[in-house]
Order: sequence, then C-alpha cells, then structure tokens
Amino acid sequence: MIQTKAPSGAPYSVAVIGASGYSGAELVRIILRHPALRLESLYAFSQVGKRFSDLYPSISCDMEFLRYEGECTSDICFLALPHGEALKIVPELLGQGKMVIDLSGDFRLKNPEEHERYYQQSKPAGSTLTYAMPELFRDAISRSTAVSNPGCYATSIILGLAPLFHGTDRAFRVSMVNCTAISGISGAGRTSKTELSFSEMSENMRAYKVGHHQHTPEIMQALGSSASDPSFDFTFTPVIGPFTRGIYSLLNVSLEGETAGSTIEDLYRKFYAKAPFVRVRSSMTEVRHVALTNFCDIHIASGPENGRLVIVSAIDNLLKGAAGQAVQNMNIMLGLEETLGLS
Repeated sequence: MIQTKAPSGAPYSVAVIGASGYSGAELVRIILRHPALRLESLYAFSQVGKRFSDLYPSISCDMEFLRYEGECTSDICFLALPHGEALKIVPELLGQGKMVIDLSGDFRLKNPEEHERYYQQSKPAGSTLTYAMPELFRDAISRSTAVSNPGCYATSIILGLAPLFHGTDRAFRVSMVNCTAISGISGAGRTSKTELSFSEMSENMRAYKVGHHQHTPEIMQALGSSASDPSFDFTFTPVIGPFTRGIYSLLNVSLEGETAGSTIEDLYRKFYAKAPFVRVRSSMTEVRHVALTNFCDIHIASGPENGRLVIVSAIDNLLKGAAGQAVQNMNIMLGLEETLGLS
C-alpha cells in the first residue's frame, strides 16, 4: 500500500496508461504542473515509439509512448483506455499495490447485466470500484486506493440533479427527469471518424444513442435508483454539437409536493457549500464559463411552477468530465488539498 500523505521533497511517481487520447493528454498537462506528482511513464498502443509532443505540441513533454506489458513501477496509475481494456489491467495493478484511477466505464456499474446491456460487453460480478464523484462520495473516495471516475455526461447530469435526491429533508419527490445534454466533438475521442469531421459537424447538431446511452445506468445508480427498476421516469437524449469541448445539460424535472423556486436554489447552495468545483449561478451558465476549467456550473433556470423545474448545468467534458475530476479524486485519496494542481 502506498502512503496517505505526500512526503516533502519526494513526489509521487505517476503513469498514464492510454496517454495518447484527449483525456490522457489532459492528464499529462495537469500532472506536469502538479506539485506532488512526478510523471514517470506514458503508455499507449497505436502511438508506441512516438513522442508525446509529436501529438500535442502545445504541451511541453518529450516523453516517449511505451507499450504496456504488465509491469509498472509508478506509485499511481491513471487509466484512460477504451471500455473493456481496464478490466484486463486493473487487477494486476492492484496486485502490485498501485493506486488506480480508472477513467473508463469498466468498473462503474454494480449490476453486470446493466453493464452488458449498455456497453455490449460482459464483466464478472463484483467488478466495481468506488464510484468517485467527490461531491457525493468524498468519504468513500478518501478510504479507497482504486476508484472509478464518472463519465462526462453523467458528471454534468448527476451534479445538476443530486441535491434533489441526496441528503435533504425535502417535502417533495422527483417523478420525472427529461434530459437533453449537448457535448462537444472531443467527447467522441481522438479516433478519426468521417461523421465527426469539421465539414460534417460545422453548423450542425446530431442526437445519438437515444434511450440507450451507456451513461444512463450510471446516472440512475448515483441517484439511488437503477435503469432496470427505476424509481422515477428518466429520459436522456445525448447530442453532439459544433464545438470542441464542453457539455451543456438541460434538465426538465417534475416534482410532486410543495416547494418554491427560492427554496430550490437555497437547497443547491447549501448542498454544494463545501464543493470547491461546483458553482451555483444566479444567472444563466454557458459552456464558455467552464471550458478549460474543472468547474461545474449550475443554474436554476425556471420553476418550480406547476411542479416543473428547469436546471441547466455545464462542464468541460475533458476536465471535470474526465482528467480534472480524476486528479481531484487522486488528491482526496492521498489526503492532499482537493484543488491542488487544478486551480
């Protein structure tokens, strides 16, 4: 087991497995400036032998991509791999006593049947790690040496809804959520696809995976329900928009019971009072307010009138939705300041 505090003058060594993608690149950028970390190894598959700066010239790092062959000397391992790959690697890393932060969906879902349905991949029962959303599960994260980082859509939507479901003595219940979330093109990853090219996406938007996006069961699970046996009606429509980075979620909520608009905003402000990367805004939030940051901005846009409420949330999909949140979780796991290296 690694230590729980970073010793003075002896920063933790870090490896990024899957460092050639967009999330991996953001991890490298953050790690290079983090005062408690020393970047030791970068692993990739198709880019083996190339230098990191060849792919990302804006980041000053001339380390060479290595092929991961089962051995890692670093204290901490971030995995930014395609779904299905971490299941093969994480057990051996844990056996070597490494601290692991996995950015894939492999260990998020407790129900293996839901995992198979939504990811079209099977996994053994019990293949779960601590679900690492700091604003909801900080104590569990602080006690863990291996965690599963939330998905990007899921982060925006869960944070936008969590105060309505968690830890409140509310006089209402949520009966329905209808969510439309718009993601920048970088959310699809670095792999070249014709339908994601500039000429296809400029001045264009497109819905996809309507009704069966893989983040659906993750969202329901984090809100205390499940996709298999939901306690409220949930509809999720993911959309690709003509911008590079960011997620903009429009959450239309139906409530049963008595409340008021000011009470809802007060509820949100109280819930996130100790969350350094969540900002409850009085005015409308926009993608540009959070791009290139680790913030999630939330605005109570309307209601509740006639039991209806509209909430808007925005994040940077590569930071709060991936690499930034991963480092935030690592800070908590190590007992460091949660914002270290991120603000």
